[in-house]
Amino acid sequence: MIHWDAHVCLPQHPQADFAPIRQLHAAGVNYVSINVGADMNPLSQVMSVIAGYRATIAAHPEHYVLVDSVDAIVGAAAAGRMALSFDLEGAMPLLDQPHMVALYAQLGVRQIHFAYNRNNSVADGCHDEARGLTALGRNMVEAVNAAGMLMDCSHTGRRCSLDIMQASAQPVIFSHANPYALVRHGRNVSDEQILACAATGGVVCVSGLSWFLGSAQPDADDVARHAAYIADLAGIEHAGIGLDICFQQKELDDTPPGDFDPSHWWPAAAGYDAASPPTFTPPSVWRELNAALRRTGMSAAEVELVLGRNMMRVAQRVWGAGRAPAP
Repeated sequence: MIHWDAHVCLPQHPQADFAPIRQLHAAGVNYVSINVGADMNPLSQVMSVIAGYRATIAAHPEHYVLVDSVDAIVGAAAAGRMALSFDLEGAMPLLDQPHMVALYAQLGVRQIHFAYNRNNSVADGCHDEARGLTALGRNMVEAVNAAGMLMDCSHTGRRCSLDIMQASAQPVIFSHANPYALVRHGRNVSDEQILACAATGGVVCVSGLSWFLGSAQPDADDVARHAAYIADLAGIEHAGIGLDICFQQKELDDTPPGDFDPSHWWPAAAGYDAASPPTFTPPSVWRELNAALRRTGMSAAEVELVLGRNMMRVAQRVWGAGRAPAP
């Protein structure tokens, strides 16, 4: 049984310690997508992070393997190694150039969403004015499909996410987003969005952040409750897990260089409070998710779908449809 965590964050620094990834592996996770940058990170930082992460992975082949296929994930699990790939949170690192998508794919980025909370030239953020997917954005969707990259709609505005799902020729996912019906936060997604994602064949993966789960100290039962809601609404085939744990390492400063304003990306008007940061489910929650999901009434086979098989199905289709990355 493959356990799939659709999104976590290490420090955006080339020297980030991968010990948290080993903690996830020890808790039973077989594959995780690691964020390598967002709209607030300049290209120089994104590329430095990718280079540093790749170097760490290459230096420890006994622990990690960078993958671009589901078969490689299964093989890594059989060998006792953690399978990894990268994701981008926003289109600004693409520099308005659709052909940048294929370049990132070659570097190990297998998943992307187009806006991080705020609008850009490609898409709308969930905390900004609703415009819809731009003409450039439609070209970007085509590029993501062609590269065999997972098209993600996390952090994206409602109208724009629906445009993306209509434009994509492949299943679309939310790698870390929760039902708005359970917790009314602008980062969470409506029933309409969940059902539209399911209609593409995609998966909505539950985030483990306190703000989005509605619990000050979120645990496995909180995650399971949100996953069960998605399953009941859209079908068990469309629920997954993307805990979005942000592992901080105090000795590393990963603040984006330049004129970085946190209040722009996490506006107080949307419910963010710099004095009250979120809490996260710990890596060990993965040991408890099976039982927590069973307590919602799911069968053992249904739990397997939520914990990994649903995302495996989507990745098998999407990654297999793209042009093979150059060596």
